Amino acid sequence: MALPLKPGLTPAEVAFLCEMEMVTVIPRQRLDSLELLGGPTKALTPPFPTPLPLWLALLLKRQRRANILPPPWLNPEALSAILDIEVDNEDLFSPPPPLPAAKTLPSDQYLDQTALEVSAPFLPSSTSNAEPDALPYHWLELSHMILSHASDDFQEPDTVRRLLRDLKEVRMAKLRKGIKVLDAGAGVQMNGVGALEIAESRSFISGVVDGLRRIGASREQTRKERDAEDAEHGYAASSIDDQDDDML
Repeated sequence: MALPLKPGLTPAEVAFLCEMEMVTVIPRQRLDSLELLGGPTKALTPPFPTPLPLWLALLLKRQRRANILPPPWLNPEALSAILDIEVDNEDLFSPPPPLPAAKTLPSDQYLDQTALEVSAPFLPSSTSNAEPDALPYHWLELSHMILSHASDDFQEPDTVRRLLRDLKEVRMAKLRKGIKVLDAGAGVQMNGVGALEIAESRSFISGVVDGLRRIGASREQTRKERDAEDAEHGYAASSIDDQDDDML
């Protein structure tokens, strides 16, 4: 009998899906087009940049047949600018890359779902022509894999690692801070949160929500027992009792 699966994706599953992201490589050898499930790739001709899925780009990198060109948002200047946005906005995350329709379609057709060819997280947001001031959906896991296997393709890999670490700490602090408003019945603003950030914080958020649900159920049960006791003795619940219940 199979065990029930936990809701949501695990960090390992998120990293696996991230390997479908398109990145730009600079080939060092010629390679004919390959027939993949997602369609044929472009033929590699040095030294022309070519977009490839991340898993294939990493394979060619290990074989020393291509170099990976880091996306524009993965350079020190862009990361520093994004970090400044994160620090200056305590309650909001940096905006994600815009949908292609936002730039190519009129405003009255932007909401026409039939006109959208791709949407997050399957935007070409990690190629060489990606937006430099926006973190894509798979920014954290993609940057980790590229730095782990192609650090020599960066001009300042140590600086990039430090900025990524600072970004992760700032954004995770915002997520933890947002959990505090759940007790007041408010929601958590998660626009711009990445896939791995959601996967890593899901268990913590779920635990907080379950705890608040149990506390709410306990409050409701206590109120019902007090109302029943007051009705048995012929008393009506006073406003003071209601205030006491709200303070529990």
